[in-house]
Amino acid sequence: MDQPTETNSVHEKKLFNNLMTEAQQPKPPNALSSSLIFGRRVLLRIKHVPEQLIDITVLPVIILLMFTYLFGGAVAGSTADYLQFIFPGVLAMTVTMLTMYTGIDLKRDIEKGVFDRFRTLPIWQPSPLVGALLVDMLRYLIAAAIMLALGLILGFRPVGGITGILLGVTLVLFFAFCLSWIWTMLALILKTEKSLIMVSTIFIVPFTFVSNVFVDPETLPVWLYGFVDINPISIVVSAIRDAMHGVVTLAQVGWGVLVSGMIAATFAPVTIYLYQYKKKG
Repeated sequence: MDQPTETNSVHEKKLFNNLMTEAQQPKPPNALSSSLIFGRRVLLRIKHVPEQLIDITVLPVIILLMFTYLFGGAVAGSTADYLQFIFPGVLAMTVTMLTMYTGIDLKRDIEKGVFDRFRTLPIWQPSPLVGALLVDMLRYLIAAAIMLALGLILGFRPVGGITGILLGVTLVLFFAFCLSWIWTMLALILKTEKSLIMVSTIFIVPFTFVSNVFVDPETLPVWLYGFVDINPISIVVSAIRDAMHGVVTLAQVGWGVLVSGMIAATFAPVTIYLYQYKKKG
């Protein structure tokens, strides 16, 4: 009695599929739409857990106030003069530090098992990564806007005007987007969230402090100056600083874009490969 029923059920399913025309069958989402869907998922998570915005609202304010008023007098002799030098660097440093959260959020999805479910969906596989990065760009923009508002209140005066500010912020966002691929790659390699935070911090802190963010590298020892000069953060900060002060050159902008692009070109393909073929568990 059971066998004919199962046979009829299979036959009915085949008949139904044959009746479905190609136009009636739902088309799989393209890369852009699926990325935007996953970006909306991240936004909904922020909506339900607004505490996640503390890092982009409170952290920039604390960092700018702390470095300006703690070190301004000692380094430049005047907090007002030091603010003109340090602000573009602190802007880049703050956004750079926020980039590690992309990898942390991905790691949490992996540990919860969401990672494996995403890979079974009929979508462009890097969509969850790209969607998260797009939302993070919004987070970086908010952090940059908060810092700009505070900087102007404290006395920062960009000689480059609106054009210089827009160019500087664009360079910051592009660099942050490219740098985020490093932390997403590490999220797929390291086993725990704590290890990811530790490794990310170990990389970010030395590269940030051994740069031209806080001091003019010409005051450094020769052996250290060589490293600072080729530090990607220094290259990008130099372009941002000179853009806001109205003295940037096309070569500086080109080097900033080139260094950022090289980071993305190196780590993005590796990240996508690991995301698609990483074994479950």
